[in-house]
Amino acid sequence: ESLRKDEGWSAFVYKDTLGYQTIGYGFLVDEKKSGGIPKEVGEFWLRYNVDGVINNLRRNIKHFADMPEDIQHALVNMAYQMGTNGLLSFKKMLAAIEAQNYELAAHEALDSRWANQTPNRAQRIANLIKYAT
Repeated sequence: ESLRKDEGWSAFVYKDTLGYQTIGYGFLVDEKKSGGIPKEVGEFWLRYNVDGVINNLRRNIKHFADMPEDIQHALVNMAYQMGTNGLLSFKKMLAAIEAQNYELAAHEALDSRWANQTPNRAQRIANLIKYAT
């Protein structure tokens, strides 16, 4: 408890009293001082964020839980990258998924600024959608 009080909490990166980038309860992340997060922390953050994305998708996409696993993985990946609202803006793709027209859904995914910005990732995700069973 005393460490919590003495270090203080910040959800955002800040400069400590020596000017080094720090986060949380005084956790050094400054590359200049060989700081960084342990992989286990990164894995925890990933799982935490994925759980939140899945819960958001269950609330916002009709029949999400009943969709093929590959479709679920594709939607989670997209929502993780661009946020749930970003994913929900893919109205034509989501309508094609709802209609189980996965080829059209993949086409709609690739017909986007997202696909232009991250072409390799978008192609992998579109293939998950296109070949879902």
